[in-house]
Amino acid sequence: MKSSASSYSITVTVISVMLFVLAGWLMFPAGYASDSHHDEHAHHDDEVKETKGPHGGRLLVQDDFSLEVSIYETGLPPEFRVYAYKDSQAIVPDEVTLDIELKRLGDRLDRIQFTPQQDYLRGDTVIYEPHSFEVTVNAAHQGRSYSWHYDSLEGRTRIPGNIAREMGIRTEVVGPVTLTETRTLTGRVQTNPNRLSRVRPRFAGVVKAIRHELGDVVRAGDILATVQSNESLQDYHVKAPINGLIVKRDVQVGEATGDEPLFVIVDLSEVWVELDVFVRDLELIKKGQAVMVESLDGNYRKTASIDWLSPLTAHASQSVRARVIAANEDGALRPGQFIRGRVTVAEHAVSLAVRQAAVQRFRDFQVVFARFDDVYEVRMLEMGRQNHDWVEVLGGIEAGTQYVTENSYLIKADIEKSGASHDH
Repeated sequence: MKSSASSYSITVTVISVMLFVLAGWLMFPAGYASDSHHDEHAHHDDEVKETKGPHGGRLLVQDDFSLEVSIYETGLPPEFRVYAYKDSQAIVPDEVTLDIELKRLGDRLDRIQFTPQQDYLRGDTVIYEPHSFEVTVNAAHQGRSYSWHYDSLEGRTRIPGNIAREMGIRTEVVGPVTLTETRTLTGRVQTNPNRLSRVRPRFAGVVKAIRHELGDVVRAGDILATVQSNESLQDYHVKAPINGLIVKRDVQVGEATGDEPLFVIVDLSEVWVELDVFVRDLELIKKGQAVMVESLDGNYRKTASIDWLSPLTAHASQSVRARVIAANEDGALRPGQFIRGRVTVAEHAVSLAVRQAAVQRFRDFQVVFARFDDVYEVRMLEMGRQNHDWVEVLGGIEAGTQYVTENSYLIKADIEKSGASHDH
């Protein structure tokens, strides 16, 4: 009864989370909705309504003076370009002094100074992704000062902590790891011939009884058959010499025995795993190297080592056979079963890395989602080396930043649902 109640509870929770996501979190107030460039996410009293200027940038107006602020990123790293107007007429940029402050999540503050360039003022700082920040603009013209403050947000959403937990959102902190470089080898499980026994009768005679069949698991000392000796006419027992599985039985009751094996027993507590190594990887694969042996069904995962490398190359596959002796006490591996082995061929200590499972595709970038309390925001990554589990980070996120490691696709879906615009 308890198990049934538990299953019901889990089912209700899963359905609730799915409905929550699909409904777009309409039950929450606007403050919990996803942030973007849209005006509905403004929270400053002095925020101005976004209108466009003649160059496609945001137009900031105060009395008869106005600035058109844009991020230019055509053929260049993103930079601010600002056009100045008096009574809606362009004025020379030399007459204007200007600075812009960008406040990002994590209390990161970028200060940008400007110099005149032809008909605009050019910022001195590359505006790195994401272009998501609180913007403060300070300008001076003909002895008068002007100031604007507004949000320019993208790739951001807000999720209350209790909802994030129900959604299965988990985070870790960006930091150093040891990145292992591996090669994945495939092959098959084979019986270990050193653990195989061919059971022969001690004396020629006639089989009177058979106690075990093909496929039976026996222990050393178990009676397999009873044979009547031709010489003494006395019955004697044929016993199992080892623990193992009967894989062959070549005898029937009433048959005469000779010197041929009556049974073949294999001890499967230890098996051979024979893996194919491509010639191109031979310089990396050595005898004695550790191998993580994994069954394709996931029921077996243990570390062993390469016991032998064949001196011969298979003509058809252009591969070399590597042998691993694998423990198999629970019988999870069966002869003939397909198997793979992961061999660590190098280790690299990297200062920053994120989990491979956390990385999502967002616009034209590979990203993770950084967490700041209840706010989640995209981080565009510059990536280096990677393996099955980790990705080295060369830029895009700072050490010590929390980022989403489980169910990050839900964060991505919510941001895309809200419209993660990239207009400047």
